[in-house]
Amino acid sequence: MNREYYGKLIFELSREGRRGFKLPDNGCPTPAAGIPQALLRDNEPELPKVDEPTIVRHYNNMSTNNFGVDTGFYPLGSCTMKYNPKINEEVAALPSFAALHPYQPAETAQGALEAYHTLQRALSEIGGMSEFTLNPFAGAHGELTGLMVIRAYHDSRGDYKRTKVIVPDSAHGTNPASAAVAGLKVVEVKSLPDGTVDVAALREALDDTVAAVMLTNPNTVGIFESRIPEIAQAVHEAGALLYYDGANLNPMLGVARPGDMGFDVMHINLHKTFSTPHGGGGPGSGPVGVRKGLEEFLPNPRVIKRDDGTYALTDSETSLGSISATLGNFAVQLRALSYILSLGREGLKLAGPLATLNANYVKESLRDLYELPIDRVCKHEFVFDGLADKSTGVTTLNVAKRLLDHGYHAPTIYFPLLFHESLMIEPTETESKETLDAFIDVMREIAREAATEPDKVKNAPHHTPVRHPDDTQAALTPMVTYFDLKAAQS
Repeated sequence: MNREYYGKLIFELSREGRRGFKLPDNGCPTPAAGIPQALLRDNEPELPKVDEPTIVRHYNNMSTNNFGVDTGFYPLGSCTMKYNPKINEEVAALPSFAALHPYQPAETAQGALEAYHTLQRALSEIGGMSEFTLNPFAGAHGELTGLMVIRAYHDSRGDYKRTKVIVPDSAHGTNPASAAVAGLKVVEVKSLPDGTVDVAALREALDDTVAAVMLTNPNTVGIFESRIPEIAQAVHEAGALLYYDGANLNPMLGVARPGDMGFDVMHINLHKTFSTPHGGGGPGSGPVGVRKGLEEFLPNPRVIKRDDGTYALTDSETSLGSISATLGNFAVQLRALSYILSLGREGLKLAGPLATLNANYVKESLRDLYELPIDRVCKHEFVFDGLADKSTGVTTLNVAKRLLDHGYHAPTIYFPLLFHESLMIEPTETESKETLDAFIDVMREIAREAATEPDKVKNAPHHTPVRHPDDTQAALTPMVTYFDLKAAQS
């Protein structure tokens, strides 16, 4: 295959006079079908002139340039890019589910409501919560919904002065963003050198204006926050609630439950922990769970199981209201339910420990060549601060670009912001030892290249359709349409 040819834009393949269709010539002009003259074109649209084989080959070959968890190892830290079992797709595609209309009467969709309710109860058990809603469309949407639950709780008690949310400086960027969208002020507390929360600083920030504290456990650098019960006690004594960001729930499966630690509200990213498709803009799902006493504030509608075994939709007057048109992304929920039922209790108990084992195996295999700022047993992920030998000027970005030449997606880079050259790796439990060993070998080879052939790493990638663009110019002067491209080439 000519990669240069098939890496071109479809407009660049256009040739005057070529086409992939022919309309019958009946001797009459095509009727405008009553379209007002002001809306009709004066000129034909500028569309590519290509034959059918060219356009079919173009899109098929372009599709092979996409990277996904089905095509290779995807060690994207903090995002848990685990394999998506194909049985999940089969379940979600069943006509009895896929053909449902979101507004048809509940009595005609009992199977779907049973699936929804079963997933609610499963997540409640896994999270140690009293009740869950599956309505939020994504993890960030779940965060916003959880904070809205917290606001509704404080408002119900007439405690309107609680307008602040405390987040650690290592938090995911969605935490402060969600708090701001919820109309709350963000208060940042610093982390300790080992990446854990500075409990003393947190205590100082607590007062009667704090609505909630948002924490991730394990935290963003993959370290377990062992002082959560102490933090929960302090937060509750201050009259605030403790929120669990479920982005890093994966290593906790079968080991610990946020509800048992003292968290009041949590969200789960189904696209991270429960193997539903991830990336590409969605669809996602961010179910929100609450402890006993907060169920009444969950969004409408809710799915309940009646005494006679049937399922119904209900609305609550004390609810925060509706946060989605229906019951969330149902097809995503079906995939997660399929994953949970396929693994069962025993399988889920293995997921967390295996994710932790894989992360520590990779970390210990590379620590001699990459700088390890936090030298502790990690959970599901860990962070290097770039190469141990920085004398040749090879950066984390260079290492990430070079990985592409070897067929691996790069890990998360330059996040968290705690370290200057962050390289964040999360292998997940679904990767084999052979895959991890191959990745380790490549990372070691790149480190050796950085020391002996630094320009080779700095100029990577060398074997991808797009080689080494000027990232700064790409951001400052993006060409987002075909017309910009034509002007640039003229």
